[in-house]
Amino acid sequence: MAQPASEVAISEGLEAIGTPGVSVVGRTPWQIFWGRFRKDTVAIAGALFILALIIVAVTAPILSKVLVHHGPNQQFSDIGVNEFGLPAGPNPQFWFGFDQAGRDVFVRTIYGARTSLVVAFFATGISVIVGVFLGVIAGFFRGWIDTLISRTIDVVMSLPILLFAIGIAAACSISAKGCVAGLVQPGLVLVVVIISLVNWTYIARIVRGQVFSLREREFVEAARSMGAGNLRIMFRELLPNLAAPIIVYATLIVPNNILFEAALSFLGVGIPQTTPSWGRMLSDASSSQIFTVAWWMMLFPGVFLLLTTLAFNLVGDGLRDALDPKTAR
Repeated sequence: MAQPASEVAISEGLEAIGTPGVSVVGRTPWQIFWGRFRKDTVAIAGALFILALIIVAVTAPILSKVLVHHGPNQQFSDIGVNEFGLPAGPNPQFWFGFDQAGRDVFVRTIYGARTSLVVAFFATGISVIVGVFLGVIAGFFRGWIDTLISRTIDVVMSLPILLFAIGIAAACSISAKGCVAGLVQPGLVLVVVIISLVNWTYIARIVRGQVFSLREREFVEAARSMGAGNLRIMFRELLPNLAAPIIVYATLIVPNNILFEAALSFLGVGIPQTTPSWGRMLSDASSSQIFTVAWWMMLFPGVFLLLTTLAFNLVGDGLRDALDPKTAR
């Protein structure tokens, strides 16, 4: 009777260990992770798309200057809009056509990538920092500290997030001075602050639950017996063991933040007209149903928004599978 493949592999490995001149080389956690992640071709494709998008976003001014020789807000009223006020479609010179104001949709689309990625990365970074800090404190100290932080999380999560964000954005956009004594100005900074205010709760709840179980492990007791203080245990012993779920969740909320910014801009309370944004472009296309005759105004920013969110979700799924040793491949 033939042996199963797993038993054959085990027996060969045991024989190799006992064979003179044959050494078993251990693999680092990074090597194990990369070995798993690179097998996920879909996640690799998503990562390559994100890398290409980042390059396009960073070099948008150079690309627009070299390829089309004009900026995102330059208007071509003479050739971009006809006598009926309808924008001209794609052509060899203007690849994505024009919008209602006679602006180049291609240039505004690649500049919109900058807006979406800046909002996504900064808002996600702030949310993760705040959520991890409060989650670690709540899970480690428990008691009244945990109760206070947990009830705050419950209150924030019970709010109608989109309406709450619209209210803050509208209130801070009334005056040019902004909010909080002028520290938060209308525009990109305001959108980042709004998204950060409502998104830290999810990561805080995840980290709190993980810390609840990790604080009872033997390595924590060993660190405490060697004289380690609470801060050292929290941020030198517990936090490194939370890296995997934090990285995975941060990757998965990036597309949510991109869509959140697009929703606010679509509703007219996010990014101003002078700053290209995919959500603002979709809003312009839907006004007066201009997209029924100028389909390119909605197609190109919509496709880029779809592909970007899809790529981040695919990378997040790939990271989750690669970092979780219990995942069946």
